[in-house]
Amino acid sequence: MRRSTLNVTVAIGFLAVAIGILVARANPATAYEPSVYAGAPTITWFGFALALAIAVGATLSCRGGQQGLGIGLGGLTVTAIVSLPILRNYRFAGMGDALTHLGWTRDIVTGGTAPHELFYPGLHAIATVLHFAGGVSIERGLLLGMVILFVPFVVFVPLVVRDMTGDGLAVGLAAIVSWMVLPINNIATHMGVHTNSNALFLVPPVLFAIVAYLHRRSTLERLPLDVSPFSVLVFLTGLALLLVHPQQMFNVVVLIGAISGVQYLASRRYDEHPMLEHPTTHVHTLSLGALFGLWALGNERFRQAVGGLVTGLLAQDIGGGTEVDQRGTSLTEIGGSLTELFVKMFLDSAIIGLVVGCFILVVWLGRTSLDGETRSLVNYFAFALFPLSAMFLIYFLGTPTMAFRQMGFIYVLLTILAGIALAQLVGGLSSVITRPGANAVTALVLGACLVLGLMTVFTSPLIYNPGQHVTDEMMSGYEDGFDHGAEDVPYAGMGYDPYRYDHGINGISGGDTISGASAATGSVNATVFSEGNYSGAYPTDEYYFVVTDWDESRELDVYRELNYDRSALEGLDTEPGANKVISNDDFEMYAIDSAP
Repeated sequence: MRRSTLNVTVAIGFLAVAIGILVARANPATAYEPSVYAGAPTITWFGFALALAIAVGATLSCRGGQQGLGIGLGGLTVTAIVSLPILRNYRFAGMGDALTHLGWTRDIVTGGTAPHELFYPGLHAIATVLHFAGGVSIERGLLLGMVILFVPFVVFVPLVVRDMTGDGLAVGLAAIVSWMVLPINNIATHMGVHTNSNALFLVPPVLFAIVAYLHRRSTLERLPLDVSPFSVLVFLTGLALLLVHPQQMFNVVVLIGAISGVQYLASRRYDEHPMLEHPTTHVHTLSLGALFGLWALGNERFRQAVGGLVTGLLAQDIGGGTEVDQRGTSLTEIGGSLTELFVKMFLDSAIIGLVVGCFILVVWLGRTSLDGETRSLVNYFAFALFPLSAMFLIYFLGTPTMAFRQMGFIYVLLTILAGIALAQLVGGLSSVITRPGANAVTALVLGACLVLGLMTVFTSPLIYNPGQHVTDEMMSGYEDGFDHGAEDVPYAGMGYDPYRYDHGINGISGGDTISGASAATGSVNATVFSEGNYSGAYPTDEYYFVVTDWDESRELDVYRELNYDRSALEGLDTEPGANKVISNDDFEMYAIDSAP
């Protein structure tokens, strides 16, 4: 393709994504949206699709500056998709941990909590700065912070691969795989205000620093005390990761420790090997490990997490197998299946994982065209997968949620290795067919995986989990309910515990904060409530029953009344012992009394 034609094509791609952004911004959400995807205008998706198609083509077929434009276009488009809750003017997004993070940030803003008092204050500090410096609301500051932390992922994944191999095709393929956002699985990692997930997107900068330290010679670029500038970069990026979430920092310590162990074994076995020319990572392992220990071991939340893991390992009814069986039974009852859900959520991940696994095996058999330096760097990451996978297994047996968070970190590494693996695959395929033909086949397969990956970046009814859009009406409804509710009367939701909203609205540092699993808040008994026994559905004589459009979408539409009957909810309006005390478009609260 001529350069002028290519430039025009890429310009059309940037224009398309700009139009998509402007149209999304001009059509804000006016009510609760169960799906980010269905809520966005069709023109927005057409613009994003056109931009991604151009980006994939330019990234695969061009090199140098033109490839950089393609990678930039794709990264911009994916970032725009991630930013849709902001572009569509959502009040907030997230019904679980996100609301607690909102409460912590509110405490920092009001002075009730200092940033260093939190276990992972990184995202909250970013939101606080945006709030004071930019004048945005705390909710929007957190959503902007989520996007800010996402950007390094799409920027540094191709940079890491370029430093590892220098192959333009591998760099482009790694960029495309990064656009699939494979670390997000919507089981334990989420695209939202969720610090463990947000930290995953800061891992590539740390890996870039590690690869630069190993790969680049800094003899002529030493800092005072003969310190390598790349060592400083490793420590600084590691510190940033620690402040966003220590679990991912610990995974980095395990990875660097694995590299250190491989280097030691190589020094004992070989007299000449590319690994022997690399600077050792022993000091980095010890220093970053000590930093993690000093930060984490004295924290109560960390000790509780470790205690929960030990309890899960010793218990017989806790573990991934039990949870999978329970979800499988529920899916069948609402017309779905685990196979269907696996295809939607994990097929692209499985394909990339299989390609990388086969690639590592071929590398160990010595059947690739990689040079010794690149092969050594690939082996560092490959051998690090063993302890990381062992941790996944331990988590899976003890606390399955932690296991899927661990899987998110593993897929950061697999995303990087996938670029090199797919480049080798394309090279082999081009010997059977032509190079343009190999590029076309690769583009079609990766394009399909890209669509599948982006379709499940956010939760939606497609994966039996409606979007967690928090509207102004939901916030104001809960705020009025907490402000005007009678003292000592608990709040109960429909399959949802309302205490998270108290965190988000009133903060957490106050002494009268509502906590989960307490007498002050909970969820009504589904069976009793569906029978129309409203007063007996909660273990108190009186309580406030709270229901939002999100609750109705989840329980009645997505779950198809598996737990709660629509007729029971509608019956509240004629029940003598139920009085509607607050109502707006997205929120209703009833006062339930056993003795009206």
